[in-house]
Amino acid sequence: MKQTEMASFSRDEDNSHYQDPESENFLPEKNPGNSKYDTEYHQGNASFGMSVFNLGNAIMGSGILGLSYAMANTGIALFMILLVSVALFSLYSVHLLLKTANEGGALVYEQLGYKAFGWPGKLAASCSITMQNIGAMSSYLYIVKYELPIVIQALSGANGEWYTNGDYLVLLVSFFIILPLSLLKNLGYLGYTSGLSLLCMVFFLIVVIIKKFEIPCPLPDIHAVNETSSKVHNLTVSINNGTADDCTPKYFVFNSQTIYAIPILTFAFVCHPAILPMYEELKNRSQKRMQRVANLSFLAMFVMYFLAALFGYLTFNVHVESELLHTYSRFYQADVLLLVVRVAVLTAVTLTVPVVLFPIRTSINQFLCVSGFSWIRHTIITMSLLAGTNLLVIFVPSIRDIFGFIGASAAAMLIFILPSAFYIKLVKKESMRSMQKIGATAFLLLGFLVMIGSMTLIILDWVHNATKVVPDGH
Repeated sequence: MKQTEMASFSRDEDNSHYQDPESENFLPEKNPGNSKYDTEYHQGNASFGMSVFNLGNAIMGSGILGLSYAMANTGIALFMILLVSVALFSLYSVHLLLKTANEGGALVYEQLGYKAFGWPGKLAASCSITMQNIGAMSSYLYIVKYELPIVIQALSGANGEWYTNGDYLVLLVSFFIILPLSLLKNLGYLGYTSGLSLLCMVFFLIVVIIKKFEIPCPLPDIHAVNETSSKVHNLTVSINNGTADDCTPKYFVFNSQTIYAIPILTFAFVCHPAILPMYEELKNRSQKRMQRVANLSFLAMFVMYFLAALFGYLTFNVHVESELLHTYSRFYQADVLLLVVRVAVLTAVTLTVPVVLFPIRTSINQFLCVSGFSWIRHTIITMSLLAGTNLLVIFVPSIRDIFGFIGASAAAMLIFILPSAFYIKLVKKESMRSMQKIGATAFLLLGFLVMIGSMTLIILDWVHNATKVVPDGH
């Protein structure tokens, strides 16, 4: 899963004397205030291959579940153009980050922000990473809300019981499993779940490809195949028998949901806070070598993303939901292979939530400027974060809205705006008239355009949908 939390493990800023005691046993702190020489020549111990694998873990996340929905609302050709563009922009952003780290002498995202713009820069970086992590937590809990009821219903045969209600289940899982794990001071062993998560997503991709050749087109009557699924999940089902036109893939699509495509893609590709800690750990480190790591990791994830989006879209076409795995339940709820996939994904995301919560809590502790460890403070922050995330998951109607909002705000900041702003400010040896600075400035402006444009269109869509569902009378 997306490990943006890695960027928060080393946060000894030049102006801060606070060190969260939790971090002592999670990942070792590196030397604070690295000089340019240290940044360039201090050697890590992670091999090239392991770095590629780790960065793949950092890129891969729940965003893969929304890509088929993005393709259904853009068409294959337009989606491919957007996917290539976001991947290339993300790689260019990595290039800016690596060059800025070498010049600025910092290997922590927030520390670069502080060196560039002082406390406002640090706050912008920290808030963006925190928002991204909250979005990741929400998306993982959405998967619990969507998929766990289906697993329980398939195993028990229950129909409409309270324990098949996704809202109740996400609260129970959060309270009895996630909360105890999140309250532990040492969460280091949970770091291994990133590898498990990547394997689960590879398994998911294989099943998506297999099911494309097993599920007929046109799709069967959803009411006959899975009459009770919509009641369990409080979904409004409008699909009857499929038509032949549903089986014809579209190459260019423009509708009210097309606006979510770019935010979903940026959410899927953001991994930039993890770049600098991985760069620090890379053996025989150099900017060129780390860029090669990024190129291979992004290429591998690009292929996985495209295949998952394409085969999911070709299977369901216009009927793809914002969370692909849930779409299968509407037609084939009792499928054993899909049941295994659900259990694997549920296990991975449940164990990943405490890991994602960890750096958010650490960041809050640092901004409170507290010293020493307090179980009361530790518990209050943890429970508040989990409670807030659960409220989001229960009351926000779709995972698409989480993908869209976080992708348009925090992900746009982390990919476009902050790396280019840090580069322009900290890389002194290039003049503002150089091609490098002009390119970074254009990238910065593009980031603002993406963020403001996407957020505006998404908010307008929310307002339109809200007015559309308000009844005329009581």
